[in-house]
Amino acid sequence: MALTWIRSHDWDYDDWREFSACNDADPEIFFPIGTTGPALDQIETAKRICEVCAVTGECLEFALATNQESGIWGGTIEEERRKLRKTWLNNQRAVV
Repeated sequence: MALTWIRSHDWDYDDWREFSACNDADPEIFFPIGTTGPALDQIETAKRICEVCAVTGECLEFALATNQESGIWGGTIEEERRKLRKTWLNNQRAVV
């Protein structure tokens, strides 16, 4: 069975990234190593940046659609996205 991706946002691959709040941030903040100690501070910092971002929805949808397995995308960590992706995939299948 082939999965068809139906976007709920109208964005071009590069367009939405131009408006992201993380453009001027250190990319390492969004790719912490681990989930304890200093990584918790990185995750918190990244999520604070995502909270004020104008394109958080587009970022999260991109991460779900392209199965981004590492980093903070759309204000979510890997574990959160794994749970969201199951629901997202089911919704995508239901639309098709």
